[in-house]
Amino acid sequence: MNWLLALLTLIGGMALPLQAGVNATLSRYLGSPALAALMSFLVGTLALLAYYLLTRQELPTFTTLKNIPYWVWIGGVLGAFYVLIAVTVAHKLGSATLIALTVTGQMLASLTLDHYGLVGFVETSLSAGRIAGAILLIAGVVLIKIF
Repeated sequence: MNWLLALLTLIGGMALPLQAGVNATLSRYLGSPALAALMSFLVGTLALLAYYLLTRQELPTFTTLKNIPYWVWIGGVLGAFYVLIAVTVAHKLGSATLIALTVTGQMLASLTLDHYGLVGFVETSLSAGRIAGAILLIAGVVLIKIF
């Protein structure tokens, strides 16, 4: 594994609980988890637009856009769903429990996506080690919530 990619992924993961806490606090000020999530996405969209413009990337052609499968556009909806859930529950569950449950959900979905080779992932069959890892993650959630 490329160490730089691993480090960037680790830092991205470290940003999740911070994002959840910041957005949940914003929700308290705005009086609405949905509005806080919307504001978060608006600021994020502006940041991504600035990055896109600064890096001078080419716009896709109409033909390219026309040939994209319809189902790939749900990525934004899935991101919005997670952010809204996190904004709603972050201060109720606490950071550690929120992220433990998030990682467990990600792992269960990832095992399924890999096993069936869905949404572009390479097909990787379930194994005893992978199942044991998922069980240990679930046990970790229980331990984090209890203690």
